[in-house]
Amino acid sequence: VQLQASGGGMVHPGGSLRLSCGASGHTFSAFNMGWWRQAPGKEREFVASISWRGTDPSYGDSVKGRFTISKDIAADTASLQMNSLKSEDTAVYYCAEARGPYGTNRYTSGYYQYWGQGTQVTVSS
Repeated sequence: VQLQASGGGMVHPGGSLRLSCGASGHTFSAFNMGWWRQAPGKEREFVASISWRGTDPSYGDSVKGRFTISKDIAADTASLQMNSLKSEDTAVYYCAEARGPYGTNRYTSGYYQYWGQGTQVTVSS
């Protein structure tokens, strides 16, 4: 099982980026999916999650109203649309997968069994 996150880069404050996550080795669409991020010197932070059906999105407080998670079951990919980016959004972003019930444990990193390698997002003027 291997996850591949892509789409990171450098953008000015107020700009947008779209991250994508694909998987090899299994059917991605059968997993619940999450995005996490980690800035230098900080703990890994929950960003967003979505159920295996592509429903019930959840967001961390710091990104609500700016980020949108989605899942394309037919294409077997998941995405994170990030708008109105701020300098504090600068981090390495990871996609992760989880089997099992899509409950409150989706907000904890231990819920996710597989992690991608991360993609760097830098927001700077």
